[in-house]
Amino acid sequence: MVNERPSGAVRYDRRAGQDAPAGRDGHPGNGTEATGVAVADPNPADPQSSDAESVADAVERIATNVERVIEGKAQMIRLGLTVLLAEGHLLIEDVPGVGKTKFARALARSIDCSVRRIQFTPDLLPSDVTGVSIYSVDTHDFEFKPGPVFANLVVGDEINRASPKTQSALLESMEERQVSVDGETFKLESPFMVLATQNPIDMEGTYPLPEAQLDRFMARLSMGYPDRAAEIEMLSEQDEQDPLDSLRPVADAEQIRRLIATARRVHVADAVKSYAVDLANATRTSPEIRLGASPRAVLQLVRAAKAWAALDRRDYVVPDDIQFLVHPVLAHRLIVTGEAQVARRGPTHVLADVLARTPVPGPGDSPVRGAGGGAHPSNGRLGGGLSPVGGAGAAYSAS
Repeated sequence: MVNERPSGAVRYDRRAGQDAPAGRDGHPGNGTEATGVAVADPNPADPQSSDAESVADAVERIATNVERVIEGKAQMIRLGLTVLLAEGHLLIEDVPGVGKTKFARALARSIDCSVRRIQFTPDLLPSDVTGVSIYSVDTHDFEFKPGPVFANLVVGDEINRASPKTQSALLESMEERQVSVDGETFKLESPFMVLATQNPIDMEGTYPLPEAQLDRFMARLSMGYPDRAAEIEMLSEQDEQDPLDSLRPVADAEQIRRLIATARRVHVADAVKSYAVDLANATRTSPEIRLGASPRAVLQLVRAAKAWAALDRRDYVVPDDIQFLVHPVLAHRLIVTGEAQVARRGPTHVLADVLARTPVPGPGDSPVRGAGGGAHPSNGRLGGGLSPVGGAGAAYSAS
């Protein structure tokens, strides 16, 4: 594999006093040369790299299982699994009939853990989500009956059809991973992930999600229509039986917890952290944005980048990971000004300008002006990217 770390891979030594080329391109997509000396890695058998390999292999099995139900959406499935390993929550927003709920159910069925589904309706109450205390005649006391939020994977279908009062019942659980009812606090078991869907077209009888709740979703994805070949394949495979009915788990909760712990250990260089903060600051100072990215957004962007790197069989984050994840992680948190709306410039357009203006850190921590395309070298297959190893990319590793 191009992106696997070979024995004797080079790393970047900032203590050296001279420059040496690191391949044809110093950084993928920016067309610049790296500065620094490429030296032999004294510890080629890196256990953390092998951990990243195990993460990619395990996630590959889950993704393949989900693809039995969702045709032609490998990149979106990969992003959904990135959110899972980054301990985030996922909002799937698209038109009716493209498979939003089916994707959420397929992901839930691929993991042997507790799964609960909530069908959000206008008459749903907060206690229907969190649970309620009921008086017991036998014990002469109130007993708490947990709601559907007490599960590892919570599928919230059409979340914007519930009232803001009911939507707010998820705020504490999504951020603090606990539920407070009648003066008692109940911790939620790990892993915990909310997969919510909403329809942006049919707005009758719906309540827009408040900014406080949107900010708690790590990423917002759109399914999009399948391509022609995938749609024909779907007609053939789902003609007689729904593949979701025969889907079986390929991982369990304990394995997911181990994968999450491995993703946490992925190294993020100071230059990459600074790059993420610079991008967030650029959204806060842009004249076209009324509400920029919050500190929580920066934290979740870096966490997502660590999980994305692990899926790409790397134990370190490169700026390309940040660039690729900027749109799914930040776009739904931004509110553009009225002038930008009149000019038909939404968060996606503004973020593209932010990426173009913000200098990309080079391997020697010297800023390099990026192209701003945010194109990640991955081709949609897990571990199938062209992330640099032994060249500029090794500059961002911990070794």
